[in-house]
Order: sequence, then C-alpha cells, then structure tokens
Amino acid sequence: MNRKVLKQYGILKMYNVEKDEYEWAQRTTFVVDKQGVIQHIEEGSSAVNPNNAIAVCTKLPKK
Repeated sequence: MNRKVLKQYGILKMYNVEKDEYEWAQRTTFVVDKQGVIQHIEEGSSAVNPNNAIAVCTKLPKK
C-alpha cells in the first residue's frame, strides 16, 4: 500500500521520538470479499493472528 491509502484508512500514524516526528504504519489485516469490499479490519497486536481473519472469512456468505 502507498502512503495515501495508509492515511485514508488511518493506518499511518505520526509518532514523536525525541522531538522528531516519524510516520509508522500500524499492524493491520484487511478481509476483502470477492467483490473487493472490505468486510473487516483488524488493527494492532490482534492483526498478527491469522485466526481472526479466518473467523471473519468463515462468516461471509457463500455464493
């Protein structure tokens, strides 16, 4: 993803470190359906666990 997309989704955050500002992306997992619609966003430490995304995927309607 590029910076513009990261900022639009609120993933890119500014942090102050010793009076300097840095931008870092938060850990984030997106679950996107077959039509390209984002169904779920997981942020932070829970985004590392793939079981959270799998649980969301199993609840999506099957076509």
